[in-house]
Amino acid sequence: MNGEPIVILLAEDDPAHAEIVRRNMEISRIANRLEHVEDGQDALDYLYRRNGYSDPSRSPRPGLILLDLRMPRVDGLEVLQAVKSDPELARIPVVVLTTSATEMDIAKAYEHHANSYLVKPVDFSQFTELLETLGYYWLAWNKSPH
Repeated sequence: MNGEPIVILLAEDDPAHAEIVRRNMEISRIANRLEHVEDGQDALDYLYRRNGYSDPSRSPRPGLILLDLRMPRVDGLEVLQAVKSDPELARIPVVVLTTSATEMDIAKAYEHHANSYLVKPVDFSQFTELLETLGYYWLAWNKSPH
């Protein structure tokens, strides 16, 4: 990690999954800031700085988006499509982190230019290991343009 603050936007409607992500990022010291939204509409509002997220200090551009597919109000695939079709947001890596392992969901996510697709393991320790590996890959080892 470059010593720069890392903001991760977590779009996750399951409070237990969000807490696992938050705790793992905290323990691993992966993120300087984890922003959590509970549905796709809030994710879009955050990214486009609308409604309660209009203040850039409250909604800094994330260095990574962790995106669940099955969310209320706006589906994760719709969020992904909006992000990747917007020139100002398209460079932000989007990792789909979902319970769905269906080929159709995987194909659609990559058609909409997801950077990675990960299926959440049911086992807590495997989920924790997945998040640790994910954090180090995307935020420590992976190089991206600024």
